[in-house]
Amino acid sequence: MQRAKAARYLQAIAGKHALCVGDVLLDSFVYGETRRISREAPVPILSETRRSAMLGGAGNLARNVESLGGRPVLIGVIGDDGEGEAVRALLGDGPDKGESPDISGLIVEPGRRTPAKIRYVANNQQMLCVDRDPSAPIGEATQNAVLDAVRARIAGASVLILSDYGRGTVTPALSRAVIAIAREAGVPVCVDPRGSDYTRYDGAHVIKPNADELAAETGLPVFDDTTAEAALRVLKDRLGETSALLVTRGGQGMSLLDSEGRVAHHRARPRSVFDVSGAGDTALAALSLAVAAGIDLTDAMALADLAAGTAVGKAGTATVTPEEVLQDAEGGQEAPDWRVISRETASSLAAQWRREGLRVGFTNGCFDILHPGHLAVLRHARSVCDRLIVGLNSDASVRRLKGPSRPVNDAHTRAVMLASLEMVDRVVIFEEDTPEDLIRAIEPHVLVKGADYIADDLPGAAFVKSRGGEVVLAPLVEGLSTSNIVKKLSGMD
Repeated sequence: MQRAKAARYLQAIAGKHALCVGDVLLDSFVYGETRRISREAPVPILSETRRSAMLGGAGNLARNVESLGGRPVLIGVIGDDGEGEAVRALLGDGPDKGESPDISGLIVEPGRRTPAKIRYVANNQQMLCVDRDPSAPIGEATQNAVLDAVRARIAGASVLILSDYGRGTVTPALSRAVIAIAREAGVPVCVDPRGSDYTRYDGAHVIKPNADELAAETGLPVFDDTTAEAALRVLKDRLGETSALLVTRGGQGMSLLDSEGRVAHHRARPRSVFDVSGAGDTALAALSLAVAAGIDLTDAMALADLAAGTAVGKAGTATVTPEEVLQDAEGGQEAPDWRVISRETASSLAAQWRREGLRVGFTNGCFDILHPGHLAVLRHARSVCDRLIVGLNSDASVRRLKGPSRPVNDAHTRAVMLASLEMVDRVVIFEEDTPEDLIRAIEPHVLVKGADYIADDLPGAAFVKSRGGEVVLAPLVEGLSTSNIVKKLSGMD
């Protein structure tokens, strides 16, 4: 997918509410090195160097929804055990208060084991995976509590995602009931299936098995486009109420059978690094948010593949951000319009950068005729932050500030010129005479302007300082200004 198209779609999915229902797991990783064989048995000895833990299953799905810019609500079941406490601690450990997934739908079943998975990794390769699963499906009282949680939250959802990891939360009865609740509310359902008999998911908008799961469900081989299409059609004949099926095929990409019976194949890009832990959750999150935004399923499939491909390039059960997905997209020769974003998207993206521990910078101006003086300020601004957002006065705003003969270049031209610069990460056009409201929406760590301004008089300066940020004045290049250039041009024959 081209970067410009990916940027449009990532903007479209920002802020979409996703109800994530399913098995919540605790994923643990034990990392180390192997350099010798045990004397007790012919097995390698792992010399442990570190451990980490993160959310898996529907928990990882919610993490991916959030990291892609959506707003997840997690509904699932944990036990009253140490692993359950670890899950709760991870869910309440967001860097910014209120930024973690909504966990008000997380239900504790006394006496139940919290599903857990421990992966042992040596020299960046998995050696062994240990599962710790509940002994039985959730009880009737717990199932009713899950359904009550879904009913209480379905009205605010743009999509419901059912994440079945086969750990006993998504029973056939619960699956059918959840889909019925969502359909009655007019909310599309996307399903990551597990086990056999997919009729339990019938009525979903999209069901997304992988190739092995599709082969097991249909009894047919799935190894190329032709066999994938045949298996999808057989499965679709069994699911009269399901709109579409999408099979993920690893390095071969994905195949989609839509509601009109049309099949589309999407090729995956080759990857030099390949860790598939949690990549299915990344694909499902991107696909579901695209469905919530009303994006065509063929393009939703391409976006899901791009996001999943970005995830497999990261170690462990990974999440990906819009910025990482865009960097991984195909650049081509298209104009950098994807860097020109709305105020709402800028606010969401800046919040994401802050969660990642990045220092967000902001500067603004008319930038009518781009010249070395502008570049000097922009370079200085980028040197004091990790990500730089530039506020750009609209055409109407420039006319009010500079007079009826300005701007020389329209806002789109000026925005694209700025977005082409390596030191600029994003550009936002604003209509007001000052960037005060935009600064409040972005909440930068640092505000930068040229040294011809007084720091305390800058719009937004007091707000930035009130949040612990700073105001920086950048050195100027003497004698360079757009107004002087315009005067010089007007005096030419």
